[in-house]
This record gives sequence, structure tokens and C-alpha cells, in this order.
Amino acid sequence: MSKPAPARYRTTNWSGYNDALRKRGSLLIWLDKEMTWLAPHEGRPGRPPVFSNAAIQFYLSIKVLFKLPLRQTAGMVASLLHLAGLDWPVPDFDTLCRRRKAPAVQIQ
Repeated sequence: MSKPAPARYRTTNWSGYNDALRKRGSLLIWLDKEMTWLAPHEGRPGRPPVFSNAAIQFYLSIKVLFKLPLRQTAGMVASLLHLAGLDWPVPDFDTLCRRRKAPAVQIQ
């Protein structure tokens, strides 16, 4: 016995269908200019961290979302910050490799 052929749907509202397809490909990344990108000095001995936990979490979220290696993630984050008009430094992949192991940074 063969399966019946699946039903074919005819699109009648092409402009609405076209808009829906365009919206599927849209991407919105919200960068808050008030976010603390650089880490505050805590007064502890040793070299203080340069980037805040929020910056590392943003970086790692982009990495997980787009399934990128750390070096390519650095380039993408630099591009996103440039497009947003923010002159913030970008952590290098070595900093991320060390900081992602810290329990204070959680990827959601």
C-alpha cells in the first residue's frame, strides 16, 4: 500500500508570505550602552580582570548561538560592537578560554 500524496497548499497572499520569509531571517541583538563592559577593580592582590562577567557572558552567548570557535567569535563580537557604534575593546580568545571555566560566568 502506498501513502497518499500530501496535501498541496496554494499561496494566495504572496506579499504576506514574502514578508513572513523576510522576518524569519531578521536578527536583533540588543547592546545596552550602559552595560559594564570593563571589570571594576576589586582591591584584591594580583592582576585584576579587564572584562566584566557580563562582557564574557555576552561573548560566550554569541559563541553558543552561532556555533563559532573562539577566534571567529572574537571577530563577530568586534563587528557587532563596531556596527553598534561602541568603542569597547574585545576580549581575545585566550581570555575567554580562561574565563569561561570560572563558575561566575553562566551561559544561558
